[in-house]
Amino acid sequence: MAAAAPATCYETGHLLHVVGRLAVWADRAGLPREPDVWLRTETIDAFVLSGCVGMYGSTLQTLRSRARRVREALVWVQRGETPSARLSSPRDPHPPYERGELARLRSWAGHLPGQARLDGLALMALGAGCGLMPGEVIRVRGSHIRLTRSKVAVLDEELLGRLVACHTSWGLVLAELVEAAGAGYLFRPGRKVEAAKNLVNSWPARHRPNAGLPPLSARRLRSTWIVGLLAAGISEAVVAQAAGMASPAALAAYHRWVPPLPEEEVIRLLHRHRR
Repeated sequence: MAAAAPATCYETGHLLHVVGRLAVWADRAGLPREPDVWLRTETIDAFVLSGCVGMYGSTLQTLRSRARRVREALVWVQRGETPSARLSSPRDPHPPYERGELARLRSWAGHLPGQARLDGLALMALGAGCGLMPGEVIRVRGSHIRLTRSKVAVLDEELLGRLVACHTSWGLVLAELVEAAGAGYLFRPGRKVEAAKNLVNSWPARHRPNAGLPPLSARRLRSTWIVGLLAAGISEAVVAQAAGMASPAALAAYHRWVPPLPEEEVIRLLHRHRR
């Protein structure tokens, strides 16, 4: 993994987590203890389909993507072969909320009655505060969140396959949600199944904000989080990794919403030197 990391956008520890799981699964399945066998496309696909019980959607895609990037780095590149083409269709990200809209939506959600208030705040805190995708929002439990020594809320790396720390502006909200949920789900804890179709989208359809405010959207909340970090000057590599993206190149579509830096800040950054 140390050899593969420089050829990918991932840290060694994140690759070790994925390939370690893959290797253990392959060994239990009776496959030879050879990296060439573990990293075959058919082995990776079989691992994702049958060796990742309890994982869904984007998490499975992340595991598969990282395993394939390791394969490219260690198998194909070392043999002088050209990596296979990655087929994908460009997707336009959802636009972020404006700052005033987000503040008003937060106030609206905070005044909803009973469980609706906690659900609305959970959707916002996990989206605008942590940048989670809809399929990830529904899987987060109170037990998946820990506080660092500096009181920063951090989400379980094993659950997401990456490191995510809650933005400071949503830390207190997330702490309240964890206290209320205990070990249960933060979003819609009364459900009988872990995942269901339209579990996230059906909530905004039932709870519409006041006239003039746009509806809550998990994808728009995630875009708001991404654009906010980019506007704050956070490294693109850090943002992409925290967002679960395969490469910082995936952030290109979000830059249309990132405001330009003031001239004084540009001068300061260009003049700054390393000590």
